[in-house]
Amino acid sequence: MRHRRTLRHKRTIVLSTAAAVLVGATTWLALPASAAAPTATLRTVSDWGSGWQSEVTIKNTGADAMSSWKVEFDLPAGGAIGSFWDTNLKVAGSHLTFSNRDWNGSLGVDASVTFGFVGSGGKPANCKLNGMPCEGNGEVIPTTPPTVAPTTQAPTAAPTTQAPPATTKPAEPTSEPKEDVPPKSDILPVKVTNDTGRGENVFLYMLGTNLNTGKLGYVNAAGAFTDWTGGASTPVPAPDVSIPGPANGSSVTIKMPKNLSGRLYMSFGQKLDFRLTNDGLVQPAPWAGADPNRDILFDWSEFTLNDGGLFINSSQVDMFAVPHAVSVTGGDGRTLTTGAVKPGGRQRVIDAIKAAPDFAKSVVTRGDGTVLRVLAPGKAADAGLMNPTYLDSYITKSWNAYTNKNLTVVPFGDRPDTKFFGRTSGNVMNFTDTSGKTVASFNKPSTANVWGCDGALGAPNDLVVGPIARTLCAALTRNTLDRLDVQPSGTAADFYQGDTPNVYGKVIHDNMVDGRAYAFAFDDVQAQESLVHSGDPRLAGITLSPF
Repeated sequence: MRHRRTLRHKRTIVLSTAAAVLVGATTWLALPASAAAPTATLRTVSDWGSGWQSEVTIKNTGADAMSSWKVEFDLPAGGAIGSFWDTNLKVAGSHLTFSNRDWNGSLGVDASVTFGFVGSGGKPANCKLNGMPCEGNGEVIPTTPPTVAPTTQAPTAAPTTQAPPATTKPAEPTSEPKEDVPPKSDILPVKVTNDTGRGENVFLYMLGTNLNTGKLGYVNAAGAFTDWTGGASTPVPAPDVSIPGPANGSSVTIKMPKNLSGRLYMSFGQKLDFRLTNDGLVQPAPWAGADPNRDILFDWSEFTLNDGGLFINSSQVDMFAVPHAVSVTGGDGRTLTTGAVKPGGRQRVIDAIKAAPDFAKSVVTRGDGTVLRVLAPGKAADAGLMNPTYLDSYITKSWNAYTNKNLTVVPFGDRPDTKFFGRTSGNVMNFTDTSGKTVASFNKPSTANVWGCDGALGAPNDLVVGPIARTLCAALTRNTLDRLDVQPSGTAADFYQGDTPNVYGKVIHDNMVDGRAYAFAFDDVQAQESLVHSGDPRLAGITLSPF
C-alpha cells in the first residue's frame, strides 16, 4: 500500500493542535421531549482548513420502522458541498436536502444508517430530520482524517469493460551501490548538503507533529523535540529555532526523532518568520501579500518517520523554489534518491513559465533580481497572478463527456477488479460499483477545486470516495479526463495537453532527472511522485542542487 502522506498537501496556513487528535463531534440531535423519535448526529472526521469531511448517522430510536429519511440544513455564504456518498442531494441556494438512496431508506427500530460528504467554507446549521428541528447549531470540532478507513459493500459482479491502457511509470528512484550505514536507532541522522553554488548563509528548521502525543513542535540539531508554547489570539513571533545550515560545498548532519511528521525548511540569506497562535503554528505562505517571508528564498521537504520507516519527498505542490534531491539509505546499505533536477533545470522551468502567457505572472522575482519561486497555479490564482477560472471550460467539457458513456475508475493498481463507473447527470457525476450500487457522487468542481484537489474533489481517507476523488483530480490536473475514459491511465506523454494545459506540472516533471515530482497534491496517482521510502532507514539526505 502506498504511503498516505501525514501532512496532507491540502494545507491550511495554521496547523492546529486540535488537528492532531481524532475527535468525534456529536452536534445534531433530533429527540422531541414528548416521545421517542429518530435521531440524527453529525460527526466531523476531518478539517484541513480549506475543506472538511463530515458524516451523519440516522438512528431509528422511534417505536415504528422508517421507510425513508430526509436531512436538511443550511450553509452560510461561501459554504459548499463537493462529494457525497450513500445519499442523494438536492441544492436550492444555500439550503441542502440529503435523502436516502433506494437501498438505505428502510430502517427498523434501533437500526441506523450513515452518509457522508465533503465540503468547504462554513459548516452546516439549522438541521432538520424528516421535517423536525434538530437540537444544536451545527458547530464542529476540527480533526485529522481517520487512519482506519470505513469500507463499503464488496463488489459482487463485474460488467465487461475495457481494460486500462498500460501505464509507463517514470524511472524508479536512483539506487546507489551499498555503503557503510549507521546503526539502527530511534534518532535518524539527516545529512544536508549544499551544492547550490550560492554564498548566502543557510538556515534549517525541522518542524512537525509528535506522533506519540499529537503535539506540534520543533526539533533541535540533536534530535530533541519541544512542544510549541506561548501562542496568542493574535499571532506572535515564535522563538528562533533555526539550525545553522551548510555553507556552499559542505554538509551538516542533524537528527530526526522517530514518530515525527512534518517539514524540513531551508532558507537562504535570512531566517524565516514563524508565528504562534492559540491554535498552533502559522507557517510561511509567500503567496499571501502580507506574509513576512515573501522576499526570502526558501523551500521545504516533507517527511514522516514512524514504525513504517521513513517517507520523505521534495514538494512542489505550492511552489517551485529551491531545487533539492531527497534520499534515504536503508539497513542493506543501498541509497534511494529522487527529486534531482536536470542541469540548468531550474532556469528552464522559469523560462518556460515566463513564456506561457497564462502562467507568466506566477514567477516571483525579488527587487535584486533573484527569482524566489514559481507559484503553483492555485497559489498564483489566490495571489491574483493567474486567471482563477483557467480550467473552467476544460472541466465542463470533461464532465459532459460522460453524459452518455461511462467513466471507468480503477483506483488500485494491485486490485484491477475493483472498479467504479461514473456517469454525469446535470452537474453531478454519480459512481456505481460493480453491483450497480451508487457509492459516490461529485458535484462539478471549479478550477480552484482542481488545483487544490479539495472542495468538490475533497478526498476522505476511505476505500471508495477518496480513491475516486484522487483519480478525478489527477486526471483533470493532467488534462486527460476528456480523452481517456479509463482512469488512471495513459503515460507521461499523454499528460498536460489540450487548450488549457497545466504548464506548471508539465515543465517541472520535464526537468526532473527521473521525471518524478510532486507538482500537485495527488501526483502519486500512477507513481509520478518524488518520494522515497525505507522501512529500515539509517541515513536520510537532502541535497540542495546547483542554481
